[in-house]
Amino acid sequence: MKRKLTDTAAKNAKPTPDGKPKKYSDGGGLLLLVNPNGLKYWRYVYRMDGKEKTLSIGSYPEISLKDARLLHEEARALLARGVDPSQHKQATKGARVAESANTFQAVATEWLVKFTADQVPEHTDRQKRRLERHVFPWIGGRIIGEIEPPDILAVLRRIEAAGTLETAHRVKTIIGQVFRYAVATGRAVRDQTADLKGALPPAKGNHFAAITDPKEIGELLRAMAGYRGAIETCIALQLSAYLFTRPGELRQMEWAEIEGDVWTIPAEKMKAGRVHVVPLCKQALALLGEMRPLTGKRRYVFPSRTDTSKPMSANTVRSALVRLGYESDTMTAHGFRALASTRLYEMGFHSDLIEKQLAHSIGSEVRRAYDRSQHLDQRTAMMQQWADYLDSLRDGAQVIPIRRAS
Repeated sequence: MKRKLTDTAAKNAKPTPDGKPKKYSDGGGLLLLVNPNGLKYWRYVYRMDGKEKTLSIGSYPEISLKDARLLHEEARALLARGVDPSQHKQATKGARVAESANTFQAVATEWLVKFTADQVPEHTDRQKRRLERHVFPWIGGRIIGEIEPPDILAVLRRIEAAGTLETAHRVKTIIGQVFRYAVATGRAVRDQTADLKGALPPAKGNHFAAITDPKEIGELLRAMAGYRGAIETCIALQLSAYLFTRPGELRQMEWAEIEGDVWTIPAEKMKAGRVHVVPLCKQALALLGEMRPLTGKRRYVFPSRTDTSKPMSANTVRSALVRLGYESDTMTAHGFRALASTRLYEMGFHSDLIEKQLAHSIGSEVRRAYDRSQHLDQRTAMMQQWADYLDSLRDGAQVIPIRRAS
């Protein structure tokens, strides 16, 4: 087949003098259509089942003469096999659209819209920024069902290498949530992050993952305050932050143990086997006031929903955190203790007060035998200031902690 056009001819091609479209043939049905407005398009005119049809190949100069000829030859080869080039183009386009809906970025974007409704906007925006900054550039365009654990680990290693190990853990959590959504919607077989357990060093060496940055604490508190679920769970979440007792101690709290503004936990419930007194701040008393009409006639402040003679499940607070977007490698129910300890030390409170409030053993056995002081007045003041500090973080106020003398 002899070609008729040249690069120069295609460049100089113009519509007819009377302003009508003009066709410049290159042979074999390939032609350059020049519209009255000067725009140029490649077309392939062919016959299929006795009917004349036209295939749009693209515009000129975006598609050069050389590329137009290559696409023309591909279409002619399809036609020779009895395949309609126009129908093949539509089917291929549909496949590309379907494929684009299965990329990691497409699935993650869909997940952000559908499954972050329970989160405060700031937390959702933070998740989106982490995906856009740390994940999408590397695996965003990949089909999610084809992504393997080493691909994800490479993403996390880049974050770790930048010195932001906590962010790496949080990004891993987000990727896992996206994968689980992909599994639920039939676009992946399994959560590939499950194979990465232990691949990253623990963040800041904490045995129980905890958030300690004031800005992120504020985001967490706002998410907890906006929790859309059982009111008992919402209140248990908030008390976990205000009181920072062990999760088992909180879920087994009994109304009989509360007297005035003090909660006395009996020795048999304590890890160290000693009675522990917890001063109740005003915020905690208000939350307990909300609970009393619901469970005040029962034994437990937070009874099980299936058997009210038992306390709530050990997984309740942890599951609520996960629902809010905080997986176990980012924040745990036990992590409220590390959160409080870190910030209280930063606020300058004496270590004896902090450790006593955490129900940790202080000093030698001899010292503990003679130290019967509960430091209750000082701990009461500390706990109220702690609660006020948390409220200021939650409300987004400018916080300047009062430094206490050691």
